[in-house]
Amino acid sequence: MIIDNAVFLITGGTGSFGHAMVRRLMRTKVAEIRIFSRDEKKQDDMRKEFSDERIRFYLGDVRDSGAVDSAMTDVDFMFHAAALKQVPSCEFFPLEAVKTNILGTSNVLDSAIKNRVSRAVILSTDKAVAPVNAMGMSKALMEKVVVAKAREIKGRSKTLLCCTRYGNVIASRGSVVPLFFEQIRLGKPLTVTNGAMTRFMLTLEDAIELVLYAIEHTKGGEIFVKKAPGASVSQVVNSVKKMVDLPEYPVESIGVRDAEKLHEVLVSVDEMRQAIDTDDFYVIPPDSKDLDYERYFSGQKSQTDSRSGFLEYTSDNTNQLLDDELLDIFVNDPSIVELKKTCLGGKL
Repeated sequence: MIIDNAVFLITGGTGSFGHAMVRRLMRTKVAEIRIFSRDEKKQDDMRKEFSDERIRFYLGDVRDSGAVDSAMTDVDFMFHAAALKQVPSCEFFPLEAVKTNILGTSNVLDSAIKNRVSRAVILSTDKAVAPVNAMGMSKALMEKVVVAKAREIKGRSKTLLCCTRYGNVIASRGSVVPLFFEQIRLGKPLTVTNGAMTRFMLTLEDAIELVLYAIEHTKGGEIFVKKAPGASVSQVVNSVKKMVDLPEYPVESIGVRDAEKLHEVLVSVDEMRQAIDTDDFYVIPPDSKDLDYERYFSGQKSQTDSRSGFLEYTSDNTNQLLDDELLDIFVNDPSIVELKKTCLGGKL
């Protein structure tokens, strides 16, 4: 894939993913990087952080198709990261999650197709698999919209649409590690829901690697999943305490929150039956069947009824990190080290 002189657009580009992707793209010969978001303060902060004339900022909301169209003109590649991601917020305001995560994504897809964008990658989450909360449900429907739209335009549009799905990124805004650093800064105990809870351990670089792999390998309609190790919340707590050299720092158990899973799932049983294993990734192809279901009611029972040998891919059955391996990630990952410095400064 040739990206020299290409124009990139990142919706929700002022977030953790956007910052990491901008840093990666700035090392290439791209012509322009467009940041589309609704937060003018974050845009101003980012403008000061990156003094590169190739970066341009577009203020707007994905709910506004006109604003999206304005930013999408002449774009070659697009990453759609704009979303409502906080589980509690979406639980109390589920229609807002629908408006942004589903309808907003539809605006982005329509604009990408209309403007003949070459490839568009839509970022999803492990919470979209067997969702138990409004955020995950809205993301699951978002994935369905992407796959359906990719099927609809196949063969009559140059635009290729696909999804990436990954778990919590360790150093991303809103994840537990920034919360722990902030609690230490304020002298408050670390709050833990359930120490046995497991999560996939991805770094920001892992997330970047996944979307770049997707944008290079998509044929339209796939969901790309990067394999990732898992670890328990207790391990994460201990790694944070060791990283800041406070092994006896107090921890408070607050119990599992509503709409929260004990273990996250990246690939369901049904998806694993058709997923393509490429060593570092799972590629879930789009359903190739059309609406003529009658053709699939007979003659294929032996293929569709048996699930023997297939397991869902979870944060509990993936490769589990040892304590030292997790700590090694924490102390050597640049994003986590920078996060610690930003949150704690000279406090420690």
